[in-house]
Amino acid sequence: MMVGSNDIQRSKIFYDAIFSATGGKPGRIDDKGRIIYMKDGNIFLVTPPIDGQEATHGNGCTIGFAVTGPEQAHAWHEAGIAAGGTAIEDPPGVRSGAGMELYLAYLRDPDGNKLCALHRMPAEA
Repeated sequence: MMVGSNDIQRSKIFYDAIFSATGGKPGRIDDKGRIIYMKDGNIFLVTPPIDGQEATHGNGCTIGFAVTGPEQAHAWHEAGIAAGGTAIEDPPGVRSGAGMELYLAYLRDPDGNKLCALHRMPAEA
């Protein structure tokens, strides 16, 4: 997964905070100016657009981050707000639909990308 940014240093502060809140490590900036995060076998990059144009967020696009439970989702959400993100939608909590319950927390990063911490709640017996 990759998102664009108009300010890599500002994005690094934000994404370092949310990755650290979920047990990840700070990203590293490569020789192309991209921030690279690796966690749980996945790779996430933040980059200035290669076409030289301004980065814009995807309207209708949400990037999900799997978390281990409501506590980790809450920590992710709080870290994101403290690092320049914006809380959006309903406050973090359980949402029900399609026969399942999910704990969701939503943010916009400093460039407007919509993010969600997601935990599938265990099914009740």
